[in-house]
Amino acid sequence: MDIGVGLPSTVPGTDGRELPEFARRADRLGFSTLAVLDRLVYDSYDTVVTLAASAAVTERITLAPTILLAGYHPSAALLAKQLASVDRLAAGRLVVGIAAGGREDDFVATGVPYRQRGRRLDDLLDEMGRVWSGQGAVPGIGPRPERGRIPMWIGGNSDAALRRAATYGMGWISGSTPLHRYAEVAESVRRAWTAAGRTDTPRLGALAYVAPGPDRKQAGARYLLDYYAYTGQKARFLADSVISDDARLRETIDGYAEAGCDELMLMPCTSDAEQLDLLAKVAFG
Repeated sequence: MDIGVGLPSTVPGTDGRELPEFARRADRLGFSTLAVLDRLVYDSYDTVVTLAASAAVTERITLAPTILLAGYHPSAALLAKQLASVDRLAAGRLVVGIAAGGREDDFVATGVPYRQRGRRLDDLLDEMGRVWSGQGAVPGIGPRPERGRIPMWIGGNSDAALRRAATYGMGWISGSTPLHRYAEVAESVRRAWTAAGRTDTPRLGALAYVAPGPDRKQAGARYLLDYYAYTGQKARFLADSVISDDARLRETIDGYAEAGCDELMLMPCTSDAEQLDLLAKVAFG
């Protein structure tokens, strides 16, 4: 199983000058992917801009919004151009995680109807594919992605999300499925793949929130309570579940691997780059 790491672009108070150093160190330490969360109405850095900055200071690591809440974007053509630009800046290292989104205020802020987000996301994915192939509603939008099309993770736990993954994705990524249920949901993804007539194997991903060390754990819990406040009890569950000790981190990595996960993203809950060395020691040591 591959081990990626998150960039703390949504942790409030993160100095923008910390993010390039974080990205460089993650690249150097051998993590498979540099993952970025996405929110609009929050004290966070823009996802696509952050990935573009990361592309400039890294050489090897895959770049991936996990996940980009694409449903609130009003223009498929503009988003397609932005993502293709990052992909070209990174010499083809972009993999895009996409989901519909679940915060109504993000949609209100961009004037996009919230209740139609699933259908709009399907339309957006179709149009981005046409833009990347040179056949958009207005032809000629460039640049083209390095490989012609950008691989996609699709997120979400609904039946519609699983069908979307089988239609558009290279695989499915979980944002919040507990480890004890992961294998069950992964099997649902495989069934959706079969129902869609696909003969390839879906690539399965997951996120786990980490804050190595007792000092980071407390700060990380505060961050998750704030970031997921709109979810009610889920915020408390995530805050209580943040991984801070080596033994539990090793157990979590082994558990996801056994459950069939292909890539686990360790999402730091504080912004200091020094924690990457602690995570790498457990993950790769």
